[in-house]
Amino acid sequence: MRKMNRGMITSLGAIGIAQGLKIVTHKVVAGKWDWQQAFTTGGMPSSHSAGVSALAAYVASNKGARHTETALAVVFGAIVMYDAQGIRRHTGEIAQLVNDLEDSFTKISGEFPSFEFVERDKELKELLGHQPIEVFAGAAFGTLLGIVAAKIENRERDLEQQKRLPYNGRMTREDYR
Repeated sequence: MRKMNRGMITSLGAIGIAQGLKIVTHKVVAGKWDWQQAFTTGGMPSSHSAGVSALAAYVASNKGARHTETALAVVFGAIVMYDAQGIRRHTGEIAQLVNDLEDSFTKISGEFPSFEFVERDKELKELLGHQPIEVFAGAAFGTLLGIVAAKIENRERDLEQQKRLPYNGRMTREDYR
């Protein structure tokens, strides 16, 4: 994995795993398996939060907290998580109100034939954003994954350097061969 961008792999991996975990959490909450949960927005844990937190933790573990790349990753992550639990969640709540309103209009139009109302074929998607606990769970999972990935990479780098350096800084018999 030397030639790959491990930060990107870690972040995308966190997103994928979090999406897969939504199947499990849906089973726990709803009591049935729903494989479509892997392809939805919203739900537990937030894959957006997992991805940006994994990237920020990975960069911070490798570059340090004072590095510009760490600042970029943290600020980017904070914006994404705020958006996931704020604006997108409120948009989903508005969609739910619109769908309920449409149901009411459908009922009224059935009672009053002169009231013309054409019902849409498809309702608006209501599960767009996250509750704060879902964002927190995604962030915690992503942070853990980012730190673990950075530790693995640092360990591999240390082992690679040890292979190149002579033992205790001294030449051994094998070095002369």
